[in-house]
Amino acid sequence: QVQLVESGGGLVQAGGSLRLSCAPSGIIFNTYTMGWYRQAPGKQRELVARITVGGTTNYADSVRGRFTISRDNGKNTVYLQMNNLKPEDTAVYYCNAWGAYVYWGQGAQVTVSS
Repeated sequence: QVQLVESGGGLVQAGGSLRLSCAPSGIIFNTYTMGWYRQAPGKQRELVARITVGGTTNYADSVRGRFTISRDNGKNTVYLQMNNLKPEDTAVYYCNAWGAYVYWGQGAQVTVSS
């Protein structure tokens, strides 16, 4: 059974930092592109950042320069370091694995207070 378990969400003041982690099980991690998406209330789910098996990254314009995605293939874990958080970053953040199949995590709430 495939599971994507996210951790690291929470409440932070504007300007603060959080780091999300996602540790998939049941997949061959180093064959999947990993991504982070987010969904704010009343809005569509959107891509935040993505990293390929080879380490190529891409970011949404709204987070470029503030967020960093990385992966540790030895630990089967993908991270999202979020710095200089803004209230508009408030959302549920979902881990995504894209490869032979597509899998989603259960989501982690990130709330940024002004």
